[in-house]
Amino acid sequence: MNIDRDTLHKLAHLARLEINPAEEQQLLTDLSKMVSFVEKLKEVDTTGVEPLTSMAQEVNTWREDEVKPHLERSIALGQAPAHDDTFFTVPKVID
Repeated sequence: MNIDRDTLHKLAHLARLEINPAEEQQLLTDLSKMVSFVEKLKEVDTTGVEPLTSMAQEVNTWREDEVKPHLERSIALGQAPAHDDTFFTVPKVID
């Protein structure tokens, strides 16, 4: 795949990036090297190799849900700078 100026500008538009004209040639060179590297990886024989779904080898360990002591609502609301009888109140930030 060849990265030309049109492709570079299209990628920049999609990524919402502004390209400095002085850096354009260096970006073209760098992107071409990246694409060449990925194309080189296509040559590797991956027959019999399972797809990688995670970089970690750990397996999730699940615990049983159990009820534990919790903070009483009246105590939590008593610590809040503003509240009503049930909820914390905060200033409106979205119209």
